[in-house]
Amino acid sequence: MVPSPVGSAERHRQEGRTGSHQHASQAALPMGADKAKLVRQMFDTIARRYETLNTVMTFGMDRGWRRRCVQALGLQPGAHVLDVACGTGDLCRELARQRMRATGLDLSSEMLRYARTPAPLVLGDALAAPFKDGAFDGAVSGFALRNMVDLGDLFAELARLVRPDGRLALLDMSVPDNPLLRAGHRLWCSYGVPTLGAALSDRAAYRYLPRSLVYLPPPEGIAERLEMAGFAAVEREPLSGGVCQLYTASRRPRPRRWS
Repeated sequence: MVPSPVGSAERHRQEGRTGSHQHASQAALPMGADKAKLVRQMFDTIARRYETLNTVMTFGMDRGWRRRCVQALGLQPGAHVLDVACGTGDLCRELARQRMRATGLDLSSEMLRYARTPAPLVLGDALAAPFKDGAFDGAVSGFALRNMVDLGDLFAELARLVRPDGRLALLDMSVPDNPLLRAGHRLWCSYGVPTLGAALSDRAAYRYLPRSLVYLPPPEGIAERLEMAGFAAVEREPLSGGVCQLYTASRRPRPRRWS
């Protein structure tokens, strides 16, 4: 699929699909420190089977999404890339397959415990990462944006960590534009994902994860936050009919903090 700049038409489509539902559901989901605590505990609980369930619940499409994510960085072999909220290391492994050097960062000690990657892994908060300014040529994340306490703070921290002209590639779930796909997606997230999660892992976690999509701003809101943090050339690429979305951007020399 050809990437396209994020614009107002895309924003209105996204808001039309999720706007009223987002406002109705947001109050039922935790915010701030409560959200950070819930996310850490939830991922500690589901770490052992998390990677397997991701593949089952996406019908194997997650592998292609991660491959596309790393390709979209457009960095040379040997580039040093931070995997934010690296979990069990699947994006770290994809970076290695594409001949880049990965470092993983995650808030969940159990996710790091079950990680399967030779890359160095660090336990820590992505909003206050323990790395020097400009330490990385790029950064990636897989399905982590909606689990962050504050996206503006995350993007400002990534602007600190990524060198000028470095690259971002950020994956997360989305809602398809096509009405038939959207209806099927809603049914699968409402019934299929929680049922499988209850059978193979933790029911509460896999009821929360589909609902957590409402934390994401519409595409123009994400683009605005990235630009305010110090990134340019922001593009959004829908994947697999819009079930997944990929944001890419380039680091500008002088980041500005989102407020």
